[in-house]
Amino acid sequence: MGAYFWSIALSLTSLPYLARILSDLKLMYTDLGKMALTAAVVNDLSCSCLLVVALCLINGEKELYVAILVLLCMTIFWFSLRPFIRFITELCGAHSFFGAFMFGLMISGGELGSNIKEKVEEFVVGILLRPMFLLTGTRTNIEFIFADYFVGLVILVILMAISAKIVATLLVCLYFKCPMRDGLALGVLMNTKGVLAIIILNEGLNMKSYNDRHLVKSKPDTPLRVLACVHSTGNLSGLLSLLQISNATRKSPITVFAVHLVELAGRTSAMLIFHDKNKTIDTGNNCSKEKAEAEQIVSTFKSFENDNHGATVKPLTVVSPYVSMHKDVNNFALDKFANIILIPFHKRPDTSGGWTDENLQHETVNQNLLETSPCSIGLLVDRGLTCFSESKKGMRECRVTMLFVEGPDEREALAYAWKMAGNPRLMFTLVRFVPGKQVSELVENDNAPYIFTDRFERERQKQLDDDYINEFRFRTMHDQSITYIEKQVNSGDQIVSAISDAYNDFDLYVVGRGHGRTFPLTEGLANWSEFPELGPLGETLVSMDLESPASVLIVQQSCPTSSGSKKNKTSNPSKEIFGVETFCE
Repeated sequence: MGAYFWSIALSLTSLPYLARILSDLKLMYTDLGKMALTAAVVNDLSCSCLLVVALCLINGEKELYVAILVLLCMTIFWFSLRPFIRFITELCGAHSFFGAFMFGLMISGGELGSNIKEKVEEFVVGILLRPMFLLTGTRTNIEFIFADYFVGLVILVILMAISAKIVATLLVCLYFKCPMRDGLALGVLMNTKGVLAIIILNEGLNMKSYNDRHLVKSKPDTPLRVLACVHSTGNLSGLLSLLQISNATRKSPITVFAVHLVELAGRTSAMLIFHDKNKTIDTGNNCSKEKAEAEQIVSTFKSFENDNHGATVKPLTVVSPYVSMHKDVNNFALDKFANIILIPFHKRPDTSGGWTDENLQHETVNQNLLETSPCSIGLLVDRGLTCFSESKKGMRECRVTMLFVEGPDEREALAYAWKMAGNPRLMFTLVRFVPGKQVSELVENDNAPYIFTDRFERERQKQLDDDYINEFRFRTMHDQSITYIEKQVNSGDQIVSAISDAYNDFDLYVVGRGHGRTFPLTEGLANWSEFPELGPLGETLVSMDLESPASVLIVQQSCPTSSGSKKNKTSNPSKEIFGVETFCE
């Protein structure tokens, strides 16, 4: 998706800046200046139309009629309905600045237009433009570009875009028998960039889809960026053990953003508190309980960083109302390009084998995060997960299994488990449950509406599952610590029986949540659900009486949103983060 915005930003010509350049060079009223301004106007209008199409295709789930609808509405607005421009453009799935652009074109160039321009320009240029550049600078991460992308390729793309514009302009000028010198000058002038390019790139970042940041689309040794959320010190043990076995190495480092979630009380605005790991928070007798707990969380994560040379920890505290806490977490994950968010289950096991509630509001936060997370998310049900335990051979190892059914959540869960499997002190088992003959015949004989569409989607997902598992098996075929098992089942009951009989002695189970889809194998497990955030297979594992208490990690892949400009579901990350008070300790 980023290619759309990048190509448009590199293709457009900034008309205001071009006019300023021509005016300074005293070329405004020459033939070259008039030709450059005319070409810039056509170029800007073309890029605006392309941007409308790109935004509508992305927001409208790649349906072309949405773009046609917006362009048709803009044509109608030229003649009527001017007061409703902003509302209708956002309603159609575009962005409100298209409405402002059209409204500016419609204003007459007489005294009224001059007065409006004078008043608006003073406010926009003098007040609004400077914070926009400030926010753009804070969102620019040069280290990220050098770390994850080949810089030479980026420079090559930019040079190719500039050269293509110069060559195309030169060829057109030569065709119309213009001097080559003027053609080259015109081509260079057409590469003038300005604020509009920055606006387009910012909008592309606001709408950034995390499809390309899914774990399933990255290599197992790719650097991992994790947003680990804790409500209290009781969540530390399980999450730290999970991070410990996630195989952080110098070749494949893990950056952990340790987020302590605290309910907002006694304040009117939320806070982000960034902690300095090299300084100690004062936890004397006069300090509050929250501050003492924050000190313990920071020191614990600092110890984890010291013990793992491939891990980098950046601790912070989010003080926010529970009803909007998920928005702050999502916005921070967007700004920090997190691959996955790890959250603890809202219940904790007790000594009798049951469950105790920590805080019912934590369940609401988890559900909101699962519904709106911009990246993959993992929900950990901790039952005393430890990094490594003594085995019969005297080696220290942790036993992890991934139960694979089907779908994108399962592939994302396998991608994270694959990251763990690289740990030399971990024994990993991949168990794939494949539909038996009865399930296949039932699916073939299904006469439900949209059966052909559902069957096509099912076959597509099955092909993606097969390809990813085959890739996993091929790359790990020589690793003796990894085992692959394929089990044929016909129902959810057979899955439960297989787990009870053969796969009941593991320290950690990794499963996909399977949200938004109905799978024949787990359909019976989903008929009754007390904790829907765990998914049918995850809730089954939590409720089963296994040989030893095992922790469960439920992984969900993010889903692309299709709201107007993504403001309805996930706000602009920079605006949200800078909309709260930010402190550094």
